Amino acid sequence: MADMMTPAARSALMGKIRGRDTKPEIEVRRLVHALGYRFRLHRRELPGCPDLVFPGRRKVVFVHGCFWHRHEGCRHAVMPATRREFWTRKLEANRMRDRRSLANLRRLGWKVLVVWECETEGREKLASKLLRFLGPRTPNGA
Repeated sequence: MADMMTPAARSALMGKIRGRDTKPEIEVRRLVHALGYRFRLHRRELPGCPDLVFPGRRKVVFVHGCFWHRHEGCRHAVMPATRREFWTRKLEANRMRDRRSLANLRRLGWKVLVVWECETEGREKLASKLLRFLGPRTPNGA
């Protein structure tokens, strides 16, 4: 059976989790920049406030944590052993919000890529995925 955490310990742990500038997000930003692309961060006026925005290309990238956004079949997306009903509701609400945001962006003419936290562990494979999505680079990095 998994280690049981006290409510205070769980609260302290969850309080340290950030919504932006996470390690996976920074890894993706560094890689995209090294590949020669330039981007904007967290454009609040766009649905879902995408992590990376490429305005000239009308493309956005979300970097999703596997646990918080429920990456299907991923080893990082394990449901906590305690308060299952709470976590099920919370995490399903995250998924529904993600679906709405992606649909709204597409409806507005944006192309969307989701990079999962676990994908940041394979730099070459991730670079290939990003290059395919973003397309040819231009001299000014747009």
